[in-house]
Amino acid sequence: MIPLPDWPKFPPCLLVCREICHVSNPNAPATEAALKAAQDKLDAHVRETIEWHFNPATGCPFWLERAKTLGFDPRKAVQTYEDLKKFPSFEDEWLRGGPISRWIPQGLKGKGVYVFETGGTTGIPKSRMQIDDWKTDYENFSDTLPDDKFPKGSNWLMLGPSGPRRLRLAVEHLAQHRGGICFCVDLDPRWVVKLIKRGNMKEMEAYRDHVIDQAITILSAGHDIRCMFTTPKLLEALAQKLFDKGSSIKESGITGIFSGGTEFTPQWYRFAMEELLCDPNNPESGPVFMTPTYGNTLMGLACGKPFDPADNYKITYFAPQPRAVIEVVEFKDYNTVVPYGGTGRVKLTTLTKETFIPGFMERDEGEREKPIARYPWDGISGTRPFHEFAKSTTVGVY
Repeated sequence: MIPLPDWPKFPPCLLVCREICHVSNPNAPATEAALKAAQDKLDAHVRETIEWHFNPATGCPFWLERAKTLGFDPRKAVQTYEDLKKFPSFEDEWLRGGPISRWIPQGLKGKGVYVFETGGTTGIPKSRMQIDDWKTDYENFSDTLPDDKFPKGSNWLMLGPSGPRRLRLAVEHLAQHRGGICFCVDLDPRWVVKLIKRGNMKEMEAYRDHVIDQAITILSAGHDIRCMFTTPKLLEALAQKLFDKGSSIKESGITGIFSGGTEFTPQWYRFAMEELLCDPNNPESGPVFMTPTYGNTLMGLACGKPFDPADNYKITYFAPQPRAVIEVVEFKDYNTVVPYGGTGRVKLTTLTKETFIPGFMERDEGEREKPIARYPWDGISGTRPFHEFAKSTTVGVY
């Protein structure tokens, strides 16, 4: 990451955030006892997950069939998280195409199934079968949100991708879980990416404006919206459009935002807090509260380390263990974790009753971070596209 310049004093609009974050000390180093408890919980969860997915009475057709080729009995050989290294590399292509029914566990047959996609700008998208995981992930995430910034009973704006992505339904469920109603926009990120690849930037900008116009219409319609999900690029576009109209995100009534993606860098975070989320007419009132997240269809949501200006806007994420685990591994050896502070590729393991995916290699990289009191397991910072793919990766609304 490019280091930020020295910043001798906090702008007035950041003093509020500083006080919120120093009420307690969730960023303190994790104790040895907490680390051991978290590891023991993870190992027990691994055993339960393996027993479920490889038991003929409860497992899914994909893993029951794959077990015949492993050369070991997972129910006996896998007793800890470390033992998951015995599985061969998980192939990205296994998630493309159907039948999707091969991923439905026998123990969950008969329940309503959702299919969520990721990718798909070119070729067949990756798909994940889900029943309740998407709800559980966002209910757990809800527990991390401060009620004074995301008030219970408040309505939400989902300013992000729609269609076959889990994000839209998940944010709507989050709003309902917290007692509110969610308002959504139409947004097809695959169309945005195609426009960018064609070099048709004017049409891309027109589409972006179309999406922002939808958001402003909703915000101005008297729905008493207080909370929002959006992406960094869309947040910036929304703020600029409101500024042009003599208003601001804060003036629109929004009090809490969660956002995420590889575009959510420390530099952008600082810019958003200083410029986008303050009320230009009343900077002393402080910025709108915003929390960064890192997530996808396979992982759920990794929460950000509580904001602290003294941390130079560094953004560190922690996976929702034990349901999902992130490791930062060597580029040439995916079974070796890099030292703390070292750079590596993101390795994701999903461990739920609905989905077992060991060692999925994400298209991201970053730095390994030490556990903290709130999250006593490894974190990751500096998330960005994996350098071997970065040149061929087109970033649209994210």
